[in-house]
Amino acid sequence: MDQFVHISPHLTALLTLAAPLAAFIYQAIVGKRDQSGLVSLTAIILSFIAGGFTWFSIWNNPTVSIQVNWFTIGETSFKVGILLNNLSTLMLFLVPTVALPVHIYSRAYMHGDSGIHRYWMYLSLFCFAMLGLVIMDSLLLMYVFWELVGFASYLLIGFWFTRETAVQANKKAFLVNRIGDLGFLIGLAILFTQFKTLNLIDLFGDNGLIYQSTIAQGLWISPVNSLPQIWLTIAGLAFFLAAMAKSAQFPLHVWLPDAMEGPTSVSSLIHAATMVAAGVFLLATVFPLFNESALLFIAIIGTITAALAAYFALGQYDIKRILAFSTISQLGFMMVGIGIGTWDAALFHLTTHAFFKCLLFLSAGAVIHEMAHLKEHSHLDFDPQDLRNMGGLRQYMPKTFVLMSIASLALAGFPLTSGYLSKDSIVISSFEWAISKGNLYLIIPISLILVSILTAFYIGRLLFKAFFGEFRLLKQLQGKLHDQPLHEAPKTMLIPMFVLGLFCLFPLFSFNPFSYHDSWLMDGLLLDEYTFAPSHSAHLIIPAILLLGSAIGWIIGWKWYVQNKYPLNPASQALKAAFNQGYINEFYEAVFVNGTLKLAQFCYWFDRHIVDAFVSLIQFIVLSLSQLSVWIDKYIVDGFVNTVATVAYWTGNQVRLVQNGKIQTTLYSVFLLVLLGLIYLIFF
Repeated sequence: MDQFVHISPHLTALLTLAAPLAAFIYQAIVGKRDQSGLVSLTAIILSFIAGGFTWFSIWNNPTVSIQVNWFTIGETSFKVGILLNNLSTLMLFLVPTVALPVHIYSRAYMHGDSGIHRYWMYLSLFCFAMLGLVIMDSLLLMYVFWELVGFASYLLIGFWFTRETAVQANKKAFLVNRIGDLGFLIGLAILFTQFKTLNLIDLFGDNGLIYQSTIAQGLWISPVNSLPQIWLTIAGLAFFLAAMAKSAQFPLHVWLPDAMEGPTSVSSLIHAATMVAAGVFLLATVFPLFNESALLFIAIIGTITAALAAYFALGQYDIKRILAFSTISQLGFMMVGIGIGTWDAALFHLTTHAFFKCLLFLSAGAVIHEMAHLKEHSHLDFDPQDLRNMGGLRQYMPKTFVLMSIASLALAGFPLTSGYLSKDSIVISSFEWAISKGNLYLIIPISLILVSILTAFYIGRLLFKAFFGEFRLLKQLQGKLHDQPLHEAPKTMLIPMFVLGLFCLFPLFSFNPFSYHDSWLMDGLLLDEYTFAPSHSAHLIIPAILLLGSAIGWIIGWKWYVQNKYPLNPASQALKAAFNQGYINEFYEAVFVNGTLKLAQFCYWFDRHIVDAFVSLIQFIVLSLSQLSVWIDKYIVDGFVNTVATVAYWTGNQVRLVQNGKIQTTLYSVFLLVLLGLIYLIFF
């Protein structure tokens, strides 16, 4: 046993990173010759084991890192290395922990797909990119893996590239994330200009340049350089712009619902602890950059995102889109955690959310999987993801129903679940923060309370419409199927769902089911001190309000969707706006897409009729001038020269006639000259 204790965490961290990379390279080489996915599965198992060992070795121990020289520009050397601390090793272990059940699940869910070899290749690349992102010790290296995560997600979202909707979805995700990437680059440029380094330890370590810097006369005075204070704030907001795109924050959230065009197993991974979590991880990493104004802006954007996404989820019928808006809303909670200065609570919620959201997507995938098989065997034309085609599924898929219910309770923040602990850590902290700031700031925690109640309602709506009541397609199926129309998902899908279900409960995060302060995760990430005082009454009142509000929401949902006492008009403008996502996509289409097209059309017209006309005019003028020059040269210049030559030639000929050697000609010439002289004298 001692020989394992002495294994270097550097080696295990590198093994965690190298395993999926090797699987990606292998699958890229062999292509269709290996469609089993065993290599990718083995690689993620190795990553899980090595990542767990690294986390166990580093957790609550001093930070360690290794570096080697990368390249040198002038006098500045860039190094490549890994950074292992509580934050990075938590993510290093979390990513393969969530990815492993997804890989196992995918072997059944994606079985028979013609592009399965590409699926395993893309999935391994995606895991490699995310693992590299969380352990790199340089913002430049983080940016490299940041882009690689975006590229891998582009491939996965458009996996079924023969579908036009999938092509448009991955294109949309790619373009929106380029906006955030521009923010990342701006942040890198400002920090490098100021501090001449992008190394995380040099910048954000306990004795790093950020902490050594002081403000004097509006300048950041550091041991390296000086810039106006505003530039450090701009750098922080630039990194937040990157997080807004990657973590789908308003108004850059529009790509994530469309990303549901990819396989459901891919959606579960993207929405769990990988791509969308990268933005939260980035903000936690560069947290010392943010001043109070920047943090308030982050909290406001997070609140708006959480509220809008919850509202949009109420009007959706696609089971995956409901969960997609749920992810956006929960990411808004995490951003609020960053904004109020409790990034440890944000990471706690990120961790718990990874498990229950992954389980929700895998459960939804199991439902879609069976509904798709039903569609294939019955030859009916219906959408297997539409809740309006479901109902009563719990009698056909009881295990999936139980597991999805556990994940839904965790999402709603029900007591005894992990979601209760992590969500309360943000909502209660936001209330304590608002009390310390002033009454106007209470808008944020009040909004979060309302959003939490809405969350319970819309996830209850999903469960009620999918699993309760009567199966809505039963009448259409009569006579078309001879066996049971629906059945439970295969064990290969159920077993990983069951494991994720265990992570949705409180014992794995805290032995005290009602106090997030007792969580081992909060203890490992806990900040030295918060900027606000604790409120003991908030720890009692807010959970009670949330529980009561959620219970009322479920009762209302039961009456509306199970007992069919729905009182609202489905064609109301409010529900239409929720279904159409507040018409934000239409606004972007009209303003940015159509605006860009019209600008391009105007530029084309301007180029064709103004620029080309001007060029043609210049061409005409130049040609006319050249023709005039040719005429002048030919008939004026050459004419004058030719005339002079002709006159000289003629005169020479005439004079030459006089010089013929005859005396008569000489006397005639003399007489002519005398005569001309006399005429001149007489008349002049």
